[in-house]
Amino acid sequence: MPDDPSTEPEPGYSSDGVPTFESVREKIETRYATSLGSAELASETPEGRTVEEQYDARQRAAAERLAQIRESMAPEPDTDQ
Repeated sequence: MPDDPSTEPEPGYSSDGVPTFESVREKIETRYATSLGSAELASETPEGRTVEEQYDARQRAAAERLAQIRESMAPEPDTDQ
């Protein structure tokens, strides 16, 4: 009998089968900690450092290009006066 009321609900769930706030919060915190750990480990590998260096190089190139575009769009000073 699946609907037997004498069975205990799973830990972290109400008797209606709804997850409790605490179980959801714990699941989110666990996933966040795992994500941080994975990112930290990935940045320590040679491949991870290479990707990070490539990203930094692209960011610098983009900033330089944006500065060039802004400079080219700046109004020229009026020299007739």
